[in-house]
Amino acid sequence: MDPSRARDFAREHHRAIMLTHHSDGRPQTSPVLCAVDDAGRLIVSTRETAAKTRNLLRDPRVTFCVISDAFFGEWVQIDGEAEVVRLPDAMDPLIDYYRKISGEHPDWDDYRASMERERRVVVRVTITRAGPDVHG
Repeated sequence: MDPSRARDFAREHHRAIMLTHHSDGRPQTSPVLCAVDDAGRLIVSTRETAAKTRNLLRDPRVTFCVISDAFFGEWVQIDGEAEVVRLPDAMDPLIDYYRKISGEHPDWDDYRASMERERRVVVRVTITRAGPDVHG
């Protein structure tokens, strides 16, 4: 599958399962909401202390299974290389992430304070492969 088709799907469908790797090689999965930034990277908001963040700082390989709201409908797998962006550099991308998924926030000052309190980071993923080409 062409990565641009996968990006288009992820722009419309935000629910995903994110797979990272524990230090012993075991998979670690997390349900997440994802979006696509203006540079075409998949983006996710998470906490600095989350297992997926620690895993990605050690091993940037990541896989997503992005699903439709119907769950048993269309889906796409996206593989990529992740970059973790911490605060304060993460604040503008966190705002962009929120807007892409939910629109305008009723109180951006409150949102910013929550992001700091929760020690949020943005995970930006450069897509290296996408599929499947055929659903069977």
